[in-house]
This record gives sequence, structure tokens and C-alpha cells, in this order.
Amino acid sequence: MNDHIHSEGSGEEHDHGALGDAEFEAFMELAAEEGFDAEEVEGAIEEAGHGPLPVLAVVGRPNVGKSTLVNRIIGRREAVVEDKPGVTRDRVTYEAEWAGRRFKVVDTGGWEQDVLGIDASVAAQAEYAIEAADAVVFVVDAKVGATDTDEAVVRLLRKAGKPVVLCANKVDGQSGEADAAYLWSLGLGEPSPVSALHGRGTGDMLDRVLEALPEAPAQTFGTGVGGPRRIALIGRPNVGKSSLLNKVAGEDRVVVNEVAGTTRDPVDELIELGGVTWKFVDTAGIRKRVHLQQGADYYASLRTAAAVEKAEVAVVLIDASESISVQDQRIVTMAVEAGRAIVVAYNKWDTLDEERRYYLEREIETELGQVAWAPRVNVSAQTGRHMEKLVPAIETALAGWETRVPTGRLNAFLGELVAAHPHPVRGGKQPRILFGTQAGTKPPRFVLFASGFIEAGYRRFIERRLREEFSFDGTPIHISVRVREKRGAKKK
Repeated sequence: MNDHIHSEGSGEEHDHGALGDAEFEAFMELAAEEGFDAEEVEGAIEEAGHGPLPVLAVVGRPNVGKSTLVNRIIGRREAVVEDKPGVTRDRVTYEAEWAGRRFKVVDTGGWEQDVLGIDASVAAQAEYAIEAADAVVFVVDAKVGATDTDEAVVRLLRKAGKPVVLCANKVDGQSGEADAAYLWSLGLGEPSPVSALHGRGTGDMLDRVLEALPEAPAQTFGTGVGGPRRIALIGRPNVGKSSLLNKVAGEDRVVVNEVAGTTRDPVDELIELGGVTWKFVDTAGIRKRVHLQQGADYYASLRTAAAVEKAEVAVVLIDASESISVQDQRIVTMAVEAGRAIVVAYNKWDTLDEERRYYLEREIETELGQVAWAPRVNVSAQTGRHMEKLVPAIETALAGWETRVPTGRLNAFLGELVAAHPHPVRGGKQPRILFGTQAGTKPPRFVLFASGFIEAGYRRFIERRLREEFSFDGTPIHISVRVREKRGAKKK
């Protein structure tokens, strides 16, 4: 059963996450009794209940220093900085913070696809990244100046209509300021002279980024009460996403075979299933070729990320006739990190013999154990087998995604749990979870307050028991823990 308590007054007028005014006041009294600073508690609830973070895309042609700039923004060396043709990244999205505000950074890298030409590859990357972004940092090499490729990216940016901060990179000293000034010619406003390598000017640039980014991104999924729910069909190339969409639609709505490197947008289709209208986003359209394999995977990941950001539910399609691949796991992780409800559909189930089914079950346990909570359907996009199970699975995932546990009920549960299964003693101390609240939904986000550091294993135990108690099927759960600081200790 879902408990939708978004307000006891008007939930949108305050920053209490999903807590109503009365519930928030009672919670703050509890926090004061346990010795927590009121400002710290309010900040923890606001942070845990923030929902999706605004997205900043870093775009530009290869070798202008985008990945170096991304590392500078996020404060660590994580993005690959060696721009070689064929380089792919496990992750293209990072979380960053500046002046107390958090946001996501999408690094489109310096990947170059010689066989398609530099303009085509840069345009493809920029287009996918811009689609999912709330604002864009366009990086240009100030020493080289504006090239034809830069001009092509400018045209894409103007078409997209997103706020743009122009970054004139490789300005290492006063002499480079004049080079940066020439970039006014691009028509994107004042260039921000920066040395991503040395950090010069990045603070001023990030101040401009915060002005361009919204406080919170617009929710692009759904169309209000009663509108169709958005379902993203995701999976690696050629697992049958388009075939599945055509089957549930009952007709050929989308092309099944498409050329690698196409920049066409994902196809949105309104389809009635089980008496309900759903909006399906088909992310198919990148087909592997041997000489384009890495590039196709990279573009597919950008396309998938953009579609997932616009969806409420991600239906992850996996080819059951083949071994579960690293790419399958990455796509699942992408959906989990995006905080979407998840259904896992195993396609081509009708082609499996008993031996393959046995080994597939073992693979699911070992390779996809992190989403054991996701509803599973075994289908055939070719024959339509078990398609009727898809809608109930989607509805189950959405119900878990939207579930809200009242604070009183949650704390009664936590009290019983901690009493029956206390945290292990470490270093002569036994940290305790004192109380908590659910600060948000879509997905469920909890903030727990503790007397000491809570180990990762115990956090996983709490998550597992939360799922068992409150039926959080088909949804990721975000749990953050705040530790009570000693009186007089300086807060970070």
C-alpha cells in the first residue's frame, strides 16, 4: 500500500522534502531531543529530498581539454584525459559541487570516429549530451581559435536553445587573454578564459555555470495527473528493443535495422496496454559494425542516458540467448544511478533449452544481483510470448517508486530493527541508528541519523529490510546517514 503524504499543509511551499509541516515539526523535536543541530538536520533533509540534480554538459571538439576541465570541476582525476580515437568510458556522468550547489556533469570526451569524419562524430556526441542537459559548457581551444567544427557545434547549441557558457581553454597567462577575446565572434557572449590544467579562471567560469543552471531541473517525465507514464526501453544494440515495441504496439511503428552513428532522436510512441495508455521511448537505432564497435557503444550510452532521464520506468531488455555482458551490467547501473523504476525483461526466452536456462539463472544471480529487487519478465519480442506480464511488472515498479512511508511508522520499524539486530561493535563502540525519515519519493530517499559511523554492510541490511517491510519492489532506494557530531565540534 502506498502512503502518499506529500503535505499536511501544502507540500510544495517549503523545503522539507516529502514531509508535511506537522510531520516536519514533530521530526525536528525528535532531532533536538537526540542532540542534533537543527540547521544540520534541515540541510540533510533538503539534500536527501532534492530529487534529480541539474545537468551540465561539457561539449566541444576533440583535444580542447574537456576531460581535464571535467576533472577540475569534480575535483578529482576521474575522466579519461588522453584523447585517442576509440576510447570509451565506463561512466560519462559525474556529480559535482560548487558554492554549496550540487549538479551533474556529463563529459562527452574527445572521442573521434575517423570513418565518419570529425564533424559528424562531434555533432553526434554534442547532440545527445545537449538533449539531456539543463545548461552547456562549450569548450574551445583559445590558442587555436574557432574552427569550422566549433562553428558546427555552435549551430547545434543555438538549435537546442539551452543556456551556454563559452569556455576559452588553455589561457595560461595574461598573454592568452587576447586569444580568448577573439572567441566573441562565435556569438555566444563573453568567453570565460580558463586554464583547465592549472585551474586558472575556473572559479569565475563555475559562477557563470551556476547562473545558467536551474535550481532544480524541470521534471521531463509524465504530463501531470492522468497523463501517460513514460517507459524507456533500454538495452545494448540488437537485443530486440524495436521488435518489442512493435509487438506491444501490434504494428510496425519503428525501424528495426538502423545505421550506426545516426543522430535521430529516440522514437516516442503512445501505446494502449491493459486499458492504459503508456508513452514508450524506443532507444534503438545504433547497430554495431566491427570497425565502429567502440564508437557505437559510446553513442548508444549517451542516447540511453538521455532517454532514461526523460522516463519514469526503465525496461532493461537482455538477450537471454547470450551470456550477460559487461555492457548489460553498465546499462542496468545507468538506470539505477538515474533513480528510475526498473523492470528487467529477458528476450528470446522461447529459444532457450534447459541447459541454457540453468546457466542463465546462475548468471542472473552473480551478474545482476544488485537489481534482484526488480520485477522480471521472460518474453519473446518475436512471438509475443508473455507480453501480458509486462504491464503488471511496470505497475509494480511504479508503485514501489512512488511509495512513501510516514515518519512515525518508519521510526517504529527502525526501533524494532535496531533492537533485534544491532550494529556490530567496532573499536569498542557500537553506533546506533537513532531515527530517520523518508525525505523524498521517485525514487524513495531516506535520511538516517546515527550516533556513529554506519558500515556499508549494515546499510545494505537496512535497505533489504526496508524492501521486505514496505514493498519497495522495482525501485532503487537512496539511503544517506548523518552522524551526530560532538557538542562544540566544528561542522564541515
